[in-house]
Amino acid sequence: MQQADYVIVGAGSAGCVLANRLSADGRSTVALLEAGPGDLSLWVRLPIGYGGAFHHPRLNWRYRTEPDPGTQGRVSYWPRGKVLGGSSSINAMVFIRGQAADFDGWRDLGNPGWGHDDLLPHFRAMEDNLAGADRWRGTGGPVTVTGIADKVHPLSHDYVAAALAAGLPANPDFNGATQEGVGLYQITTRGGLRCSAATAYLHPARRRANLSVTTGAEATRILFDGTRAAGVEYRRGGRTLRIMARREVILSAGAVNSPKLLMLSGIGPAAHLRDHGIPVLRDLPGVGGNLQDHLGMDYIYRSAVPTLNGQLRPWAGRARLALQYLLTRGGPLSLSVNQGGGFFRSSPNRDRPNMQLYFSPVSYTRADPGKRRLTLPDAFPGYLLGLSNCHPASRGRLLLRGSDPAAAPVIHPGYLSAQSDLDELVDGVKMLRRIARAEPLAGKTLHEIAPGPDCTGDAALAEDIRARAGSVFHPCGTCAMGPDDDPGAVVDARLRLRGVTGLRVIDASVFPRITAGNLNAPAIMTGEKGAALVLADRAGG
Repeated sequence: MQQADYVIVGAGSAGCVLANRLSADGRSTVALLEAGPGDLSLWVRLPIGYGGAFHHPRLNWRYRTEPDPGTQGRVSYWPRGKVLGGSSSINAMVFIRGQAADFDGWRDLGNPGWGHDDLLPHFRAMEDNLAGADRWRGTGGPVTVTGIADKVHPLSHDYVAAALAAGLPANPDFNGATQEGVGLYQITTRGGLRCSAATAYLHPARRRANLSVTTGAEATRILFDGTRAAGVEYRRGGRTLRIMARREVILSAGAVNSPKLLMLSGIGPAAHLRDHGIPVLRDLPGVGGNLQDHLGMDYIYRSAVPTLNGQLRPWAGRARLALQYLLTRGGPLSLSVNQGGGFFRSSPNRDRPNMQLYFSPVSYTRADPGKRRLTLPDAFPGYLLGLSNCHPASRGRLLLRGSDPAAAPVIHPGYLSAQSDLDELVDGVKMLRRIARAEPLAGKTLHEIAPGPDCTGDAALAEDIRARAGSVFHPCGTCAMGPDDDPGAVVDARLRLRGVTGLRVIDASVFPRITAGNLNAPAIMTGEKGAALVLADRAGG
């Protein structure tokens, strides 16, 4: 029977970090299980390839939510990485840490060691910022962070200028002293290729004799010896196998699969587990609860000047871009289409930014969410202005569909179940129009396609949000970290599962509150912090 000191389930943004850090000194054996394949795929390595990976059946779990009342009964598509690197191998590569107050908020909820000052060293250590190090940014770390100001489409610079004219401040670095303001995003690429968690952490460690990586291994349950996690059962190639953990089992399967695996193993809301015939090992009502996500809204504009539509849609244009990329590792194929962005307050009464902006010099008017290919935009020139809420108050829930590990979970996202989320989005979308009407963007815009100029007034804006808003693919919080007196807490501040031993959860599911911005950077940081906790506990015992 296979054995290792540490058995990690999930080679995603946090799992790759753990595999590297826990095996680095050679003292412990580490086994990493990943349900998906390796990451030697064009759709993974080519930065703009995420448009193909977003619905790829081998690289993506392709989850769907239940019909959601808050969004007019619509079903949302939730891509999740099923590949080495996890969602860091299929995301849009935007690197955003979050606001300092986000992490101080975690600390103040009763999680010592998780304040911003505690976590800043981990953020700096994980980063190789090509712009250089400063008080907030690091160099020499595994994750390469690349500025794109000299590479973006000219219309992205027009967006920034228009946002400044609309009254927003400039911000050259959303991960610096403050997040507030507008500018161009930084992305996780290295030499024109995606720099995923697998690229950054896992591949450099693969040759270590004390690290084993098994792909195509879908975990089905955690094995227990009494209340101690003793190993993991998984399926691979039609066989059911087991691997035993001498020290710890660590779940890094993400905000969907970590709570799912806990419930399949008898840890979760007792009544729900009994309904599916699963013996209850530990009644933890918070497992699968506290589900949070950023809800996004796009306004689509017809452009008077060429956009990426004219380069990405026709075969001749794609061929030219492919040749440019092959010769230089540059051009639009080396970037994300999310080029401009920013953070602002939808009301002056707010004490910090509550809205994230997105600008893409490309448009899609006919694609279903989650199915659009970045190489098939509209046939006419267009662009997208979008936003999402940074700190939604709405909460959802994830449940089992049954006791079969192969069954997708039941996802109730709970979008707009808090009226305050809808109110702030209504205020927020007005900024999109202010930007589009400001120069120099106004002079390069023909008209608003969606929702269209006839959509005015708060009631109409709210109805449009319910009709068109969708996930920006940032689920978290389903195994929340919290103190002993928090009935919804699943793990403690050392990420140990409550009521059992030898089991931790280390991924975005432990976030007690969602952070402002894209979640890949804080998920990687959680892997760094989690690894430090595991190593400290090993040294102490």
